[in-house]
Amino acid sequence: MQSTLAMPAATELLPLIPELVLAGAAFLLLMLDLFLKDGQRALTHALSILTLLLVAGLLLAGVGAGSEPSVLSGMFVRDTMADVLKVATCVISAVALMFFRRYLLERGLYKGEVSVLVLFAVLGMLLLISAGSLIMVYLGLELLALSSYALVAIDRDSTLASLELAPMGSGGGAHPVPATCANHSSSLS
Repeated sequence: MQSTLAMPAATELLPLIPELVLAGAAFLLLMLDLFLKDGQRALTHALSILTLLLVAGLLLAGVGAGSEPSVLSGMFVRDTMADVLKVATCVISAVALMFFRRYLLERGLYKGEVSVLVLFAVLGMLLLISAGSLIMVYLGLELLALSSYALVAIDRDSTLASLELAPMGSGGGAHPVPATCANHSSSLS
């Protein structure tokens, strides 16, 4: 039996609307940050907080939640428990963003992309919450981990951050996990 890859229907992507909004906003904020001067970086920070609150609002309003709890061939599961955890994740991350800007400014570590990296880390968390397969777990975990490594490496004076943590983490998970996921998913068919 030969399987073919096809683009999922638009209705199948509806439960992903909060994650797609978060990803799109993160990319837009990253592009916006390129054109801002250092004094204007507060705009990126404020928009990042608003994005997290918007995503939490979309989840609370049930946008994209339909009758089908599992989409993308069972890789993504959206149910009430997932929505509650996602809202908590977004709200806690927004509160953390409110407090950490001054902390980083006092230490001379604040860069505009820090807020965007937090958005990508939250996106990884949201994907982990709704993971219905090992491939989705891998995608969420890698998105969260790579964003976290970049956030740790913001402190360029830290030997641990720049030399040890990022190469070990990104290189260690790069090869065996996709092969394991592919073998696992093919054995289920």
